[in-house]
Amino acid sequence: MVSQEQRRRQLAREKFLRQQQRRTAARRKARMRNAVIASVLGVVLVGSLALYTTGTLRDDGENTAAGASASPSAEPSKAPDPCEKPAEGKVEELQFDKEPPMKIDESAKYTMTLDTTCGEISVALDAKGAPHTVNSFEFLAGKGYFDHTKCHRLTTQGIYVLQCGDPTGTGSGGPGYELKDENLKSDALKKDTYPTGTVAMANAGPNTNGSQFFLVYQDSPLPPNYTPFGKLDDKSMAVLEKIAKAGESTGMGDGAPNATVVVDKATVTKS
Repeated sequence: MVSQEQRRRQLAREKFLRQQQRRTAARRKARMRNAVIASVLGVVLVGSLALYTTGTLRDDGENTAAGASASPSAEPSKAPDPCEKPAEGKVEELQFDKEPPMKIDESAKYTMTLDTTCGEISVALDAKGAPHTVNSFEFLAGKGYFDHTKCHRLTTQGIYVLQCGDPTGTGSGGPGYELKDENLKSDALKKDTYPTGTVAMANAGPNTNGSQFFLVYQDSPLPPNYTPFGKLDDKSMAVLEKIAKAGESTGMGDGAPNATVVVDKATVTKS
């Protein structure tokens, strides 16, 4: 007999897959529209809808996270904002024609540091398992792509993630190019679960990775469809847990974080 927990996980997976299918269809329509505009204006438009992630990982207009079952009348969480004011500056919505050339050393250690309004988040990057993804983050961080961007989504039911990396703050932004999936056969994902502390790419379907990513603050049942490319250390987990504890804006398990999570500065360093 199927337990309530098993049923909940099954519903979460099914909901998540439906969201991804809708995003893929929307992405195709956007491409067709851009192609028409380009033919009329004679301009090549390179667009990218990076992900939702979890679905988690992209905003598709739904208010509930995968598997969430809260009542529409649920009261929004009113937890206080535990974070500081953002540093002065504005987001530069940069676009690039193609994936940057490979420059990283796959045998070296790389760390991505996110100086956020809620504290420093340090990510040990997996250059060997996800070289193109890590190379892209090294490139984008060097261009200031992530600076002053908001982490726009917090999911607290079904899956447990904070989503960041979109300069538009809408869940539909991207760098203008897409990356292929990597590292999906990682031993860490064999149980169809993204373990606590994982950092992975959000996407709109296979091989549609852009700049959006999610940080897992509690084991989350998801199929291995999202490139895992980093791990959080204990101090970073404490920051993430503080953000999660503050809740999200809808009270239904999926919305903007109540915490003002802004990446003041992102850097990738080699050691």
